[in-house]
Amino acid sequence: MTNQNVVASDPKSGIGLKITVMLPNSSIFSPAAAAPGRFFSPKKVLKRLETTTDGAGTKINAWVDSMRDSSPTRVKSSASSLSETEEQRSWIARHPSALGKFEEIVKASKGKKIVMFLDYDGTLAPIVSDPDQAFMTNEMREAVRDIARYFPTAIVTGRCRDKVFSFVQLAGLYYAASHGMDIEGPPKKRKYKKGNQGVLFQPASEFLPMIDEVYKTLLEKTKAIPGALVENNKFCLSVHFRCVDEKRWGGLFEQVRLVLNQYPKLKLTQGRKVLEIRPTIKWDKGRALEFLLKALGYANSKNVLPIYIGDDRTDEDAFKVLRDRGQGFGILVSKAPKETNASYSLQEPSEVKDFLRRLVEWKRLCFRPQY
Repeated sequence: MTNQNVVASDPKSGIGLKITVMLPNSSIFSPAAAAPGRFFSPKKVLKRLETTTDGAGTKINAWVDSMRDSSPTRVKSSASSLSETEEQRSWIARHPSALGKFEEIVKASKGKKIVMFLDYDGTLAPIVSDPDQAFMTNEMREAVRDIARYFPTAIVTGRCRDKVFSFVQLAGLYYAASHGMDIEGPPKKRKYKKGNQGVLFQPASEFLPMIDEVYKTLLEKTKAIPGALVENNKFCLSVHFRCVDEKRWGGLFEQVRLVLNQYPKLKLTQGRKVLEIRPTIKWDKGRALEFLLKALGYANSKNVLPIYIGDDRTDEDAFKVLRDRGQGFGILVSKAPKETNASYSLQEPSEVKDFLRRLVEWKRLCFRPQY
């Protein structure tokens, strides 16, 4: 048995607490050790990784294994004889294409107001090596602009608000940046908070000095690791390792871990080839979705159909909110079977564009005079 200081978050208050636990020397979670046929939750995996170790080396190795996996977690075959094609077919049956089931989706919207929520990276723009070069196409911008003409539309992203606005360049949208911790609405809709330029909500403002301090420290600590990039998203930080040699991932994680040991009110999570550092407050993309629905006057309404399209583990919080509400649809953007709370799927940003265009055309036909 060994003593180990770990950082845990109170599920009610969201406050980070440093506690000491007794752990057996061999206690580390291994996805491969899961019972055959059982899926495991990405959140439970990360939680176990954060709080279980038999030493720094084992903990680093466990995180590297998790870093190597896709985000969200890939589905594990329920039978060793299940071929990749059969696995894909089985997953698609449970999460059918939103394009193939388009009529089913719009039928569910009858008598309801559609509200669109869109992730940015991997959804409106492809994932690229340099996050500063994640530009959306003009065709995608036109599709998003047209969607916003017919439906309230929000961009929900881990990026800082200024950065994502520079990519999207559309003023008629809601922007929920920094994983929903920096929310602002269109200037023309100034009704939610008197005196603001639109909906404006920043639940983690008190963390700004701390996050800026950690950002400067991480820049210094990671500069010797080729390809590592620390991005300041104002209310959260992203440590990108897509361009880092896989052999250096363990060293990168260790540098991040050592820095965060000094900041128990910040937590470490993971996305697609990125480590995310966020305040321990109980706020995520799902809560941002709920906040925006309330801002739009749909908090307890049965006459609304939220549609959320995203590709990352952080989008699962929003998918889960919709599933728990029994209202609206989550659409996961992924070519591979992933564990998800989404109802439908699309394979890549080009299909997202096609889905948005088709939704616009359907709405236009609804407004067209009948003769």
